[in-house]
Amino acid sequence: MCRHIPPCPSADAPDHCAACLVAFHPEQGWGLLCNGVVVFEDTGELLPDGRSIPAHRASYARAA
Repeated sequence: MCRHIPPCPSADAPDHCAACLVAFHPEQGWGLLCNGVVVFEDTGELLPDGRSIPAHRASYARAA
């Protein structure tokens, strides 16, 4: 249960990644948000119910 004021978005909200970071392990490439979502440095996510969201980092073409 989030105790932040204002409360962080739930794990199933569209803006769930706006929740506060409560644990961060940059050496392993992941962090835990207060709503239970695990975020990875490649922008993938693991939701508390076990569903995964694949990496969605934008790719940019390099100029020749």
